[in-house]
Amino acid sequence: MPIYEYQCKACGHVLEALQKMSDAPLTDCPQCGKSELSKMISAAGFRLKGGGWYETDFKSGKKKNLADSGKSESKSSGSGGSSSKS
Repeated sequence: MPIYEYQCKACGHVLEALQKMSDAPLTDCPQCGKSELSKMISAAGFRLKGGGWYETDFKSGKKKNLADSGKSESKSSGSGGSSSKS
């Protein structure tokens, strides 16, 4: 569930709320009680960077064994093929 930030237009109080995307926006300020809350636009709390989420994503051949690059390359990548069920 995303965390939304709200700010009261009446008193300036800022709050965060953990809500489902389908939930209605909050309207009542817990600080002053007025119906003046508006959603703020804010940056995401994390950023995905790099070539993939896992070490082996989007890599082929010898590049798949980056963690073993300093060790001897006696392992084979035999289980890397795809199996098709037709």
